[in-house]
Order: sequence, then C-alpha cells, then structure tokens
Amino acid sequence: MNPLVIGIIVAAVAVIGWLIWQQQRTQKLRTQYATEYDRTVNELGRRRGEAELLHRQERVRRLNIRTLSVTERERFVADWRRVQELFVDDPDGAVTRSQELVDDVMRARGYPIMDFDRQIADLSVDHPRVVENYRVARDIARKHSRGAASTEDLRQAMVLYRDLFEDLLETGPSDAVRERVVEQHVERADAIDEVSTRRRIVDTDREVRP
Repeated sequence: MNPLVIGIIVAAVAVIGWLIWQQQRTQKLRTQYATEYDRTVNELGRRRGEAELLHRQERVRRLNIRTLSVTERERFVADWRRVQELFVDDPDGAVTRSQELVDDVMRARGYPIMDFDRQIADLSVDHPRVVENYRVARDIARKHSRGAASTEDLRQAMVLYRDLFEDLLETGPSDAVRERVVEQHVERADAIDEVSTRRRIVDTDREVRP
C-alpha cells in the first residue's frame, strides 16, 4: 500500500480516537458535576471549563478530606438543632450561625476555608448536588446584610444551608468516592468471572480427555 495512504489512515484513526476520548471525558465530567458542568462551561467555554473541572479534581485529590467520626457528627447535629431553634426568635443570627456551622463542618472534614469561590470549587468535586445551594444561600446572606432580605428569604437560606450541611455530614463516602468504589468492585467481579470461566474450561477439557 502507498505510504501516503497508510499515513492518512493512521492520522484519521488517531483523530477518531482523540474525538472518542474527548467525548467520553466530556460525558464523565457532565455526569459527575451535573449542573455545575453546564455553569462552568457556559462561563469559560467548553475547553477551558473542562480544564477547570479537571483542575478541581486534582486539587481536591491532594487534600486530606476525611469522613467525620460518629462523635463529631453527633456534635454537629446537636449544634444544628440549636441553630434551628434560634431561628424562631432571631432569624438573622440563625442564618449567620448556619453559615458558620457549614464552615466548621468543611474545616473538620479537611476543606480549606479560604475565599468563597475556592470553597465552591472544592465542594463541587464531591458535592455537586448542593453546591448551587451554597451560592444561593450566600447571596441571600449578602442581601440581608444590605437590609433587603425578608424573613421568607432567611427561611429559604436556612433550608439551603441545611441541605448542604446534611450532605457534608455524610456517614459514608461521597458520591464520587462511592462511584470509584463501585467501579473497583465491578472490575474485580469481572476479573473473578474471567478466572472462573478459565477454570471451568480447563476442568471441562480434563474431563473429556481419554
């Protein structure tokens, strides 16, 4: 075959392979980040947006994120009950304390408490479902600081903080960690099935031999 033709075929195969890999990466990121994927890509464009999401994963992977102990979890749950009771007489103070309590849980789990955008980015890796709640609740808190938030706004902020708080208090691994564990179990099960199949073939071959 003509070397030029071979070169063209190889290049075409490489391009197709790259496109397939890129589609798979996009689908994986979209599945993991959900609406956070759309938000980031809309802000930065697909290439820069996906690079940002991958960068978040690498950064969080280097953090020492841990699951809370039973004692810590019970203490935080008791703290949250007191915050909810506070809302009846002091909605302003309850919302402020809710935000502080979320920061306390993040700090206890190993998330760095820095600027808000960094906190959002770090949370989005393993807690994409509730990260938008954090944005909305913080916006309400800022609105309240300007004297423009109603009691209903503050109640909504409490609900959003509670959802985030409960997600951070998970007793098991996060969704992303669970997904990785499931993948490992599937791979292990496939390997076991393959070994079992080979053993059955060998045993069958031994039985039919004279």
